[in-house]
Amino acid sequence: MKGRVIALVGILIVATTLRSAVTVVPPVVSEIGKDLPIDSLTIGLLGMLPTLAFAFFGFFTPMMMRWTSLEKLLIGAMAVAIIGQVARVFAPNTPLFLIFTVLGLAGLGAGNVLLPPLVKHYFPDRLGLVTALYVTMISVGTALPAQLSVPVASAAGWQFSLASWAVLNFVAVVPWIVLLLGRKQREAAATQSAMAAAAAPERKISVWRSTMGLGLTLMFGCTSLNTYAMFAWLPQILTEAGLSHEAAGSMLALFAGLGLPLSLVIPLFASRMRNPLPVVVFLLICFVSGYLGILLSPGNLTWLWVVLAGIGPGTFPLSLLLINLRTRSRQGAGALSGFSQGVGYALACIGPVLFGVLHQATGNWTTGFIFLFVSLGVLGLGAFFACRPIFLEDQQGDPS
Repeated sequence: MKGRVIALVGILIVATTLRSAVTVVPPVVSEIGKDLPIDSLTIGLLGMLPTLAFAFFGFFTPMMMRWTSLEKLLIGAMAVAIIGQVARVFAPNTPLFLIFTVLGLAGLGAGNVLLPPLVKHYFPDRLGLVTALYVTMISVGTALPAQLSVPVASAAGWQFSLASWAVLNFVAVVPWIVLLLGRKQREAAATQSAMAAAAAPERKISVWRSTMGLGLTLMFGCTSLNTYAMFAWLPQILTEAGLSHEAAGSMLALFAGLGLPLSLVIPLFASRMRNPLPVVVFLLICFVSGYLGILLSPGNLTWLWVVLAGIGPGTFPLSLLLINLRTRSRQGAGALSGFSQGVGYALACIGPVLFGVLHQATGNWTTGFIFLFVSLGVLGLGAFFACRPIFLEDQQGDPS
């Protein structure tokens, strides 16, 4: 029982760190620009780096799971995140700042993938509850750095503002070190490692073999694609419709803030359902309704359209829950987590870029929203396969 409590604390603290290095930067870009040359291209790169890093390092993290325990990997990931976040504030030029930013994001990208199998390992009987808690902490860890970044930078400088969040990554490793130092934990880890080594040659889990796994990847990827497209372009859409910059910013905050209650409610509700596809249908209806309102009447009842569109990304916590609900083993959860998040975040990179290109090419927002509607159709198709009560390991075919 004590080990599970420590593991829960560790999971929740790690979850709180997974977006801090991302959202702490945009509010203080102008301050950073006083010391390092930052042009529009650099700002664009800073916007794309998180999803690119999460995709690349998330995709390769499951390969490292074969070499050592999840706990040791997570400690290593947090250490990499600390080094990257601290080193970038001492970077003498912009290229090194970007390189160390990627290093910090590498650790966080690995953390994204490691949390679902850790939840499955320590809390197989509480998947819905623990998923709800840790996804909620991701939302908290996304909002707080953005909120505190400017006040801290004003008081102590942008370097301190950015580097200070590495302290949370340091705190996050403590519970896992405590677990690894315990004799029972060492014995259990040794036994599990031996069993994994013996079982690994028998079957290699490939998400490509699973329609469920591919469906979940599309569901996760299209959710992220739509979310990041709105993060990037919603303020401009609304300001062009006549809203002030302050009002447009408030609407973006409303869109993002809905992730907090959704993270709490959806995993708890969906975990009790044999097939949570009706939840996805409801969320897709909200997505479509909100988009139609923003496209056709952005200046009227704006808050309603933003709320509806903001409810749609509830498919994000549901996707993370399904990683554990649709796998039988920690190995399967790790493989599905790495693949779905790796490929999914790669898809997410397309959203803001293509939406903007379509707007520039046509001079209106209609074509961009048509693209988003198509992606929602793909999301629904993926969810159809992901939500069925079928396990990844059962769709591997003949291992010979």
